[in-house]
Parts: sequence; structure tokens; C-alpha cells
Amino acid sequence: MFWLLATFAYLLGSLSFAILLSRLTGNPDPRMSGSGNAGATNMLRLAGRKLAILTLLGDLCKGLVPVLIAAAAGLSLQDQAWIGVCAVIGHLFPLYFRFRGGKGVATAAGMLLGLYPPAALLAVCAWLLTFYLTRTSSLAALIATPLTLPLLAWQEPAALLPMSALTGLIVWRHRGNLRDLFAGRERHF
Repeated sequence: MFWLLATFAYLLGSLSFAILLSRLTGNPDPRMSGSGNAGATNMLRLAGRKLAILTLLGDLCKGLVPVLIAAAAGLSLQDQAWIGVCAVIGHLFPLYFRFRGGKGVATAAGMLLGLYPPAALLAVCAWLLTFYLTRTSSLAALIATPLTLPLLAWQEPAALLPMSALTGLIVWRHRGNLRDLFAGRERHF
């Protein structure tokens, strides 16, 4: 059951709502415009609030649905978390779009929502506060994601290893943003 759900999660994660919505509405491919990222923030820049919100909801559900299915199937919390990681990997490296996807933040938030909602709430609050203070989405993601680790270590230690791996992936996907942040060139809203 684990491998079946992990494969399903990867394939679901590979659906890029930013790319699909852009194609449906005649907007430019988000991987070729703006920040070059297939995610909600770039969709906000390129296509407006409505498509950004739809992208965000779609990406959240990609992380949430596989975790909820794994929980309903009786898999352990750690297995649920690894299945959620598979959904995020699908978002990062989508099979259907030549393995060029987004940065995984919204899909990871959906995964956390399914695993342990207080951690998702902490991440969302940290993201919103950082974004409000800095107007920088990448910095908000780089602060919010690791902040969940101490809470998970304390309350849900079985999810700590998968979430630590996921945090590493998200930081790695933001490596260009980190360079730009240190150089003072990162995009702001």
C-alpha cells in the first residue's frame, strides 16, 4: 500500500496548476516569465490574484490529499509523511512538464495540514508575518519551513525525519533566492 500511495502522490504532485491554469487562460508559461517559478507567487505576478489563489489551492491539495488517503488506509504517521514528501517531489520535478516545477512550499503546507495541523498553522503564521515585514516570498518560505521542525520534534517525532528531508529540499530549491537575498537582488512585492 505504501508504494502504491507514494506513486500516486508523486503523480498527483506532478500536476502543475500554475502551468495548467496558464495554458487554459492564455497566460505565459510561469517557468518562462517572471521569477521562472511554477507556483502561486509567480502566478500572482503574471496572471493576477484569482489564478494565484487557484494555483495555491491546487498545490495545497496535492500535498493534503495523499496524506489523508494514507491516514485513512491506516499507514503510520511516518509513512504518511514520506507519502507527502513524494507529492512535493512531484511538484518539484513534475513528470508531465519535463521535470521543471515549482519550489514546493504550498504543497508542503498541504502535507503538513494533513499530518499535524498545528505545524501547518505555525508555518502559515510565520510565512505571513515574514512576508508582511519583508514583502519577500522566498524569505518567508525559508523561515517558515524550518520553524516547523522543533514543533514536530516535540509533538510528532515520527514526522521529523521526512519533514527534515523536505526542508532540505525546499532550501535547496531556493538556493538561487538565497544568493539573491545575500546580494540584495531578491524580488519584493
